[in-house]
Amino acid sequence: MLETERLVLPPRGPLDLPLCALELGCTGRWELLSPPQVSDPPVGTLSHGLPPCAPELQGETEQLFLSSPEWLPLHGVERVAWKWQRKTDPWSLLGLPGAPVPSDLQAQRHPTTGRVLGYREVLLEDTNLSATTSLSLRRPPGPPSQALWGNPTQYPFWPGGMDEPTIADLSTCGDSEEEIDFEKDLLTIPPGFKKGVDFTPKNHSTPAPGLLSLSHLLEPLELGGGEEEEEETSGRLGGPGEDSGTTSTSEPPLVRASSLEDLVLKEASAPMPPPEPPKPPVLEQWAIPVDITSPVGDFYRLIPQPAFQWPFEPDVFQKQAILHLERHDSVFVAAHTSAGKTVVAEYAIALAQKHMTRTIYTSPIKALSNQKFRDFRNTFGDVGLLTGDVQLHPEASCLIMTTEILRSMLYSGSDVIRDLEWVIFDEVHYINDAERGVVWEEVLIMLPDHVSIILLSATVPNALEFADWIGRLKRRHLYVISTAARPVPLEHFLFTGNSPKTQGELFLLLDSRGVFHTKGYYAAVEAKKERTSKHAQTFGAKQPMHQGGPGQDRGIYLSLLASLRSRAQLPVVVFTFSRGRCDEQASGLSSLDLTTGSEKSEIHLFLQRCLARLRGSDRQLPQVLHMSELLRRGLGVHHSGILPILKEIVEMLFSRGLVKVLFATETFAMGVNMPARTVVFDSMRKHDGATFRDLLPGEYVQMAGRAGRRGLDPTGTVILLCKGRVPEMADLHRMMLGKPSQLQSQFRLTYTMILNLLRVDALRVEDMMKRSFSEFPSRKDSKAHEQTLAELTKRLGDLEEPDTSGQLVDLPDYYSWGEELTETRGLIQRRIMESVNGLKSLSVGRVVVVKNQEHRNALGVILQVSSDTTNRVFTTLILCEKQPLEGPLPGSSSCLDVPYPDDLVGHKLFLPEGPCDHTVAKLQPGDITAITAKMLRVNGERILEDFSKRQQPRFKKDPPSPAVSSAVQEMLRLAQAHPAGPPALDPVNDLQLKEVSMVEGGLRARKLEELIRSAQCVHSPRFPAQYLRLRERAQIQKEMERLRFLLSDQSLLLLPEYHQRVEILRTLGYVDGAGTVKLAGRVACAMSSHELLLTELMFDNALSALRPEEIAALLSGLVCQSPGDPGDQLPSTLKQGIERVKDVARRIGEVQVSCGLNQTVEEFVGELHFGLVEVVYEWARGMPFSELAGLSGTPEGLIVRCIQRLAEMCRSLRGAARLVGEPVLGAKMEAAATMLRRDIVFAASLYTQ
Repeated sequence: MLETERLVLPPRGPLDLPLCALELGCTGRWELLSPPQVSDPPVGTLSHGLPPCAPELQGETEQLFLSSPEWLPLHGVERVAWKWQRKTDPWSLLGLPGAPVPSDLQAQRHPTTGRVLGYREVLLEDTNLSATTSLSLRRPPGPPSQALWGNPTQYPFWPGGMDEPTIADLSTCGDSEEEIDFEKDLLTIPPGFKKGVDFTPKNHSTPAPGLLSLSHLLEPLELGGGEEEEEETSGRLGGPGEDSGTTSTSEPPLVRASSLEDLVLKEASAPMPPPEPPKPPVLEQWAIPVDITSPVGDFYRLIPQPAFQWPFEPDVFQKQAILHLERHDSVFVAAHTSAGKTVVAEYAIALAQKHMTRTIYTSPIKALSNQKFRDFRNTFGDVGLLTGDVQLHPEASCLIMTTEILRSMLYSGSDVIRDLEWVIFDEVHYINDAERGVVWEEVLIMLPDHVSIILLSATVPNALEFADWIGRLKRRHLYVISTAARPVPLEHFLFTGNSPKTQGELFLLLDSRGVFHTKGYYAAVEAKKERTSKHAQTFGAKQPMHQGGPGQDRGIYLSLLASLRSRAQLPVVVFTFSRGRCDEQASGLSSLDLTTGSEKSEIHLFLQRCLARLRGSDRQLPQVLHMSELLRRGLGVHHSGILPILKEIVEMLFSRGLVKVLFATETFAMGVNMPARTVVFDSMRKHDGATFRDLLPGEYVQMAGRAGRRGLDPTGTVILLCKGRVPEMADLHRMMLGKPSQLQSQFRLTYTMILNLLRVDALRVEDMMKRSFSEFPSRKDSKAHEQTLAELTKRLGDLEEPDTSGQLVDLPDYYSWGEELTETRGLIQRRIMESVNGLKSLSVGRVVVVKNQEHRNALGVILQVSSDTTNRVFTTLILCEKQPLEGPLPGSSSCLDVPYPDDLVGHKLFLPEGPCDHTVAKLQPGDITAITAKMLRVNGERILEDFSKRQQPRFKKDPPSPAVSSAVQEMLRLAQAHPAGPPALDPVNDLQLKEVSMVEGGLRARKLEELIRSAQCVHSPRFPAQYLRLRERAQIQKEMERLRFLLSDQSLLLLPEYHQRVEILRTLGYVDGAGTVKLAGRVACAMSSHELLLTELMFDNALSALRPEEIAALLSGLVCQSPGDPGDQLPSTLKQGIERVKDVARRIGEVQVSCGLNQTVEEFVGELHFGLVEVVYEWARGMPFSELAGLSGTPEGLIVRCIQRLAEMCRSLRGAARLVGEPVLGAKMEAAATMLRRDIVFAASLYTQ
């Protein structure tokens, strides 16, 4: 019993032990103390005991709300009005974060010992910067989550080439501002506000209470010095002994003469000092061509430790480029395809890794980005890839992306730009693309100053001009390295058909040295004629002019490939400019097998390994099965209609040499180096989207450059098939030896560009337009224009002001009337020369008045009229002065005469002072200043024969023929009878030109003639001298106005369209009246395409009520490229949605038309194609890809591309919805993107595995 009781005794607790615990601070360490303290354990070393701890939230909630429900004042009204008193602290409202320190102390050290000698205070710039307020690189980085892509609300970094304003610039700008009228120039409406405050007093003679008048406040202020200062100043100027009246002005001494006539004659005859010739402006050369003709012997001495080495010796142009990269110079490398331009890019990447900086490699297409990622990753390892749907290793030192991605990063202020050293632009000649060429120009303009540029391009004729534009843009030298040499020379042949005689014969047209062989061309023509004649004997005499059907193509390719196979000239790339013909030609060669057993096994294993990542139904797609069967026989097809994974399989097998014959479109020529032994052109004509045309020289060279493998083939073979007739020799010569297309600007204004620049106060859209390649021809002489303008300003200040007092008071009006009359008559005369009746009146025998550099108002008679309607020339017999053989041109007048009313109102004809002579000249329409009503009977051919005969030295002294003499005497008689000119044909009555402009011009001319006749200044004896002064000043001022216009924004070609687009944005509510970007504009900045339509759909709630799959189906109309009918099987929701999208687009188009934009409503709505709505709808609902083929006739590759672009658009809309605060729409867009991203459409690229 005792034992049981002893067992049930409770154990002693910690408080019963003769010990106590002491906590050492908050470190969690305890110390046992003995004997126990008097105080209750546990104790601690903290002065105020243990810190308070909050109770567990779940337990507190259960106790308050669940265990004690009476605590909730649901029904007890007595506790409802309770309020908790708190201590009022008004000072807490005044708490502000500390201001940034505006200055710092800088130590001054001894230059030798480094000892601190003292300190001085220096002002700090950029002390309160952020990514949303500054463009400076000194601003702090943004959040880590936005370091890669940036944020649409962030500012971009300051573009290179633009002067970033400093504190001194801002203060200087503030000091140089024009004076402000504090009564008229003050704003009453703050920027961004709709209403303001009216400070003007209403019905009060005194200011209203509480308002002060600035004029009354400023009136008693004396800003200048007093009378004492004025007297002191005049004393300093005049001296103590001089009269103040004589010293206040510094006029020149009066000119004295014995009479008024002598004074006037002396002033009029005084020679004016000739103006100093302006100094020629210094020509700035930003593009520097590099000589690559001589070898670089000291390459390894200059670079003893290269950043990268190759297993081969670089070429001369590659070494020159590497030398400039080591100096951190920007380079432009223009070379043929497969010449080795990638070597320059590889060295830049290695150099960036050595410097621990970053490189961005941009490409025009996504497929090329994937290929370059694989190649560079195998070489360098630390390489990342950024595309619309793939993000691999974004922290890598080398990032590969498309140009659109880089543009988005620049506008969004990505922090990747901070560490950037090189940007490599591959395939720069793609800037000629009408749709996407503007992206290249935007990126080049927006790149910061610390980034160097590497441009890789095919050979272009204007490489220096393009490089000069970039050099002036960035204010740095750009070294142009261009080579026309090919590592593997090419030979070009013609193939005429599959006849037994010519089935193995190729006719050489252009050899490896660039010599065009006409003999080979005529041999091909004869062979074609022989085959055609045999065809006529068998099938009739009609020659087939068409390209032939599938049967003929099959026979031609079988004979050609058999011949090439026997000569070991495989592999071969056949360029066909149609997706359908590519498939037909490959399918027609069903009997052709070009692979061995081991090659078939290798192809089979590679296909199995690549296709294993697809789901079962996708592996059984008809295109997959058909392509697998072609590849096993050594054939391949490559065009945009092929599934992306199949195109990559074809490219990889072709690079391994397992695809012997590849039928491809033009896109295969743009990409990585995949050369072949032979290139075949199915035709020399292509459809460019508008019409059929011959291949351009640049296109032909780009595709022909795929022939010839460096190190394997001595020459590359290029074959042009002649299925119908042999092309003309001139066309072949132009295509093969013509100059490639020049780099041309495709710059245009987009709403995204305008909004991205408007949201940044420091950047202007006008500056972007000024720096575009399209404005380069007119802006490259800006420095020279500024220098000339400064010289003209100085020259104008040195000229004396003309005297316009007394009778000369209307001298300025007289000069302006004369100038306006001359301009009005010139416009009327140009309109006459452009009209049909005016040209008809200029027939043989018509007497005209000639005025050009050689003749001044001389009479002439037309002898011959050219038949060229575009550039009409009039051969005319003209009166002139008889001059010595060594004298000046007859009838020339180089003296500066003073026009009197008779000279201005009428055409004061030239009359020879001595013996009369004549000449024959070819006149342009602008050389004829008046068409008289007189006609002469002349024999034009006889006069021309006589005049040309007398131009010969031995007949020079012969007298003119009677026909010439009679015509000259008749014109001389007319000139003497009508000194002011014979009556001219009236444009309204005689020539029947009854347009409003012509009638108003005639009335204005007559009004000006009356004003000129009534002028009083011409009666003054001082009129000639003062008129010359006034004219010189007016001419200088006119030239200054022209130069100011060229330097101003008003001369921009796209300025009217810019104003129209800003008005459209203002009408739609994207910007306000002050140009501030509103919420809708910020949402539009986040869109990559169709920014206005997507933003309007979002703000109209047109998408919020739809399901995710329905939203994706409707948005496919914005990204689909191929037109088509949506069909009648769509649900009613989608039909209504399509109509609503079209209505919104129609409303935007109407606003554009009302604001003057040159695009009709039908054209704007016609950009939407809803042919794949059903396909996308079913795909988003989960239908397998194998079943989508029956819903539309669109090729599988185009469907995949549409869905991929649609997923990118859904992500853009998701971000925009979060920006606006629409979580429901954002969740739906996220769900739509998830539904689209599945199976074969988003299968990972083989290049990234």
